[in-house]
Amino acid sequence: MPNHKSAEKRVRQNEKRRDINRGHRGKLRTGIKKLRAAFDGGGAGDAQALLPETISLIDKAVQKGALHRNAAARYKSRLTARANQPAK
Repeated sequence: MPNHKSAEKRVRQNEKRRDINRGHRGKLRTGIKKLRAAFDGGGAGDAQALLPETISLIDKAVQKGALHRNAAARYKSRLTARANQPAK
């Protein structure tokens, strides 16, 4: 338990930020899962339509501080490479 006013405020802020970050991370993970499902489902048109939206979600997560920029670059690179592969 915090013993100072500033420590109590920090606890409140941390809880608020945790909820916000969880929301951003959850939205990002859902978008990536949808895109990967489109890849696996064979819907090339769906995947090409979802790719820009997913990249936008990734960029927003970086801006919000929910994802490291290098991790974002890795996600974008791998998803784009997979989108550009010929359908099997």
